[in-house]
Amino acid sequence: MRMKRDLIEPGVVVGEFWHSIEDGRRVACDLCPRACKLQDGQRGFCYVRKARAGGIDLTSYGVASGFCIDPIEKKPLNHFYPGSSVLSFGTAGCNLGCRFCQNWDISKAREESKLSATAAPEAIARAAKQAGAKSVAFTYNDPVIFAEYAVDTAHAAHELGIQAVAVTAGYISPGARERFFAPMDATNVDLKAFSERFYEKLCFARLAPVLDTLRWIKHETDVWLEVTTLLIPGHNDSEAEVEQLVQFMAEELGPETPLHFSAYHPDFKLDAPHTGAETLLRARRQALAGGLRHVYLGNLRLPAGQDTQCTQCGASVITRDVYNVTGYKLTESGACQRCGCQLQGRFSAAAGSFGRHRIPITIAP
Repeated sequence: MRMKRDLIEPGVVVGEFWHSIEDGRRVACDLCPRACKLQDGQRGFCYVRKARAGGIDLTSYGVASGFCIDPIEKKPLNHFYPGSSVLSFGTAGCNLGCRFCQNWDISKAREESKLSATAAPEAIARAAKQAGAKSVAFTYNDPVIFAEYAVDTAHAAHELGIQAVAVTAGYISPGARERFFAPMDATNVDLKAFSERFYEKLCFARLAPVLDTLRWIKHETDVWLEVTTLLIPGHNDSEAEVEQLVQFMAEELGPETPLHFSAYHPDFKLDAPHTGAETLLRARRQALAGGLRHVYLGNLRLPAGQDTQCTQCGASVITRDVYNVTGYKLTESGACQRCGCQLQGRFSAAAGSFGRHRIPITIAP
């Protein structure tokens, strides 16, 4: 259900996720596991949520870092209307502090420095419709921190027959996740690593809440789920850690849930080498040997990690060249045309033909 929101000032609305603290001088943010406790005028770790008048406001509502039409495979989602286009946007700030952030210029930005595009949820939905996009994606920075804006935009998109996609690290509190994910049709959750030490040292966060979110999405919602892990040499790419991650995926999320391993490139504050092709290929072999059926490789052009195979007959039912779908042998329900085995995901009778383009657009407010 969409809520009516009044702008306090441009870009600022009253937030939904908070409660007063007994001392009467502070409020606690209930949106993510950080549970920031703020005095009037203070901002949370994410920077875009600010205490005011005994509540917490979202200060990045209706403003974005820019809008682009992307291939859905770039999110990455390989089992969600392959070949289709998605209108993508983000805001500023983040509720994690990843030292290796690949979008640090947005996620670490203060909103005044990066939010140059203005658009209401209805305008975004109309732009997606006009562009022929199948979906709208909340991405670039984590949409959890601009939950009210993302939720309203998802509802506006649904009114025009457009799907909604959340690209997130899954660092959200149990009390907020139902409200956030209720209007989402698909999500890719960035599982940073499979160790508490990694999360504590390199993300300034915790692993356990992310795993809890993943279990909840898989077993308590109808949201289509795919998972991505950025493999960073010397930090989260050991055989032992990959084995633990794969075991969690197979046992807790099911062998049909797609897993994407992506290559790291040096960025922001972490001094680590590029991820080599052999590391990705080895991790994929481990994942397949561990029972996962759909394991993809990103950020390096490795054909072995792009295509989708039928788990019954082994036929290549979706072939790709980077983000371009070059072959599609599925029925509208997602069944293999050769043997009839059902592939899990969301599919159409034919793949989209958007290709690998990335098209910046301007949206009228």
